[in-house]
Amino acid sequence: MLEVKDLHASVNGKEILKGINLSIKKGEVHAIMGPNGSGKSTLSSVLVGHPSFEVTKGSVTFEGQNLLELSPEDRSHAGLFLSFQYPVEIPGVSMVNFMRAAVNEKRKYEGKPALTASEFLKLMREKRAVVELDNKLANRSVNEGFSGGEKKRNEIFQMAMLEPKLSILDETDSGLDIDALRIVAEGVNKLKTPENSCIVITHYQRLLDYIKPDVVHVLYKGRIVKTAGPELALEIEKRGFDWIKKELGE
Repeated sequence: MLEVKDLHASVNGKEILKGINLSIKKGEVHAIMGPNGSGKSTLSSVLVGHPSFEVTKGSVTFEGQNLLELSPEDRSHAGLFLSFQYPVEIPGVSMVNFMRAAVNEKRKYEGKPALTASEFLKLMREKRAVVELDNKLANRSVNEGFSGGEKKRNEIFQMAMLEPKLSILDETDSGLDIDALRIVAEGVNKLKTPENSCIVITHYQRLLDYIKPDVVHVLYKGRIVKTAGPELALEIEKRGFDWIKKELGE
């Protein structure tokens, strides 16, 4: 599904990613862990086409397409989704209108007719139940006045509505209490199918207790320096990242 080869990327002339290699197949969940400043959020931003980041070397193929040639909008329509670490508020734009526009733009890209109002509201009710999103929140402006947990839940609701092929969850557990974490993680698990995949970017094992990864990567100083199964996350929980630095001779 996703093939990243020797990816280098910079921001304001400073190289952050220094040769990322990553291969993700359909149905897989990959966790990316690493200390602050290692390049985790930069990688997610580059994959979805954030204009602040410049790719200087390497290739990214998604479902057979050259991802780096696509606009951020086309990447989204093709099936990429990013759940932000800090979701923004959009005052004056209702969730209903926001999601209807997003869903129908994706359908247009796929050559499908727009959903009618009744079809859309039916879909919205079904997907809202996945993440236990209150109807009152769904009728307000996007994220306006939401708590941290409500914003993250809203992100997973958007993911449920758009049905992406590859979801990137950038520190979705940041700032969540245990109940909100469970609801968000259960929503992600309910949306998992053999046809879609997920990248979970996190500092902590606690999220991976709920969202079980198939593969765990450690990103450090712009490179993936270690890849293993779920046991790697447990090892990091016990020992931190210092032992990996020692393995690297630092």
